[in-house]
Amino acid sequence: MPRAMEAANLSVASTGVALRLGPEAFSSSPNPSGVVGSTPGGAAPPGREPPFSVFSVLVVTLLVLLIAATFLWNLLVLVTILRVRAFHRVPHNLVASTAVSDVLVAALVMPLSLVSELSAGRRWLLGRSLCHVWISFDVMCCTASIWNVAAIALDRYWTITRHLQYTLRTRRRASMLMIALTWALSALIALAPLFFGWGEAYDARLQRCQVSQEPSYAVFSTCGAFYLPLGVVLFVYWKIYKAAKFRLGRRCRAVLPLPSTVQVKEAPQEAEMVFTARRPMVAFQTSGASWREQKEKRAAVMVGILIGVFVLCWIPFFLAELIGPLCACSLPPIWKSVFLWLGYSNSFFNPLIYTAFNKNYNNAFKNLFTKQR
Repeated sequence: MPRAMEAANLSVASTGVALRLGPEAFSSSPNPSGVVGSTPGGAAPPGREPPFSVFSVLVVTLLVLLIAATFLWNLLVLVTILRVRAFHRVPHNLVASTAVSDVLVAALVMPLSLVSELSAGRRWLLGRSLCHVWISFDVMCCTASIWNVAAIALDRYWTITRHLQYTLRTRRRASMLMIALTWALSALIALAPLFFGWGEAYDARLQRCQVSQEPSYAVFSTCGAFYLPLGVVLFVYWKIYKAAKFRLGRRCRAVLPLPSTVQVKEAPQEAEMVFTARRPMVAFQTSGASWREQKEKRAAVMVGILIGVFVLCWIPFFLAELIGPLCACSLPPIWKSVFLWLGYSNSFFNPLIYTAFNKNYNNAFKNLFTKQR
């Protein structure tokens, strides 16, 4: 009788421990000798990392900082453009459109993506409706951000190569048309699965929320959201590079054929013409041409860096998104997450790049904070 009571008490105690520690506290599995072994309570099963390791906390902290920095930087750009009247024109409206898309990525897309990353097995626990809303905003805002980069590159290309025909009025109309087409195309790509039944984003059985894996939609969405604007920006930057090289060669041809004797004789006269008050127009034209060339060179460098960062951030994700549904293969979840957040980080780099190469933004930021004080 006492032995029976001890066995009953031991059974109750072990049941209580199992309830407190959860189903993974004890893992019964036969070892090679045939004896059933158990994993000690609190230890993670083999091949699985602890749920809250130091590395996991560090990664989550970095992602939270990335979300906050992306939101604040783009919001600062938007506030500056709205408050400074000099920015109420092209190309700042294209920059504002880019900042709007990047603010929405940071405010609506990245936080829910982080929630999904933190759930066990990357499951979606927020229901079917919110899954559709999240996926729609994800595709629309990221696509708009990418096409806005292409629009900035196109505007810069027309400004450099057609500065006589590309007047202020033409530039304003072209920029508004590009912004409208950007958001219309982004909305079409994002909402096509909902309107036309092009695959399903939410899997209730697996509790998974992801972009439709229908092969035809994968081709349509990746080409419309990335590969087409990628072709545009690469073609545009190649044309900008050719135009800059042609102008440099034309300037060299205009200077080199002059005889050395003429240059020696005319050098004092040119210096006198430039620096005396009797011929101020010559000095103004020379400095004006030099200023415009420096501005175009700075703009070309900015567009090149913007395109380079855009390609490096997004090409791994879109390669995986295109190849996966077509070959019915899948990357490990950890690499999917790395590629996705690398693409999201492009929304952080965009405002840093186009404000770093524009002194007007830096001065406006300083004036904005000094006025607030």
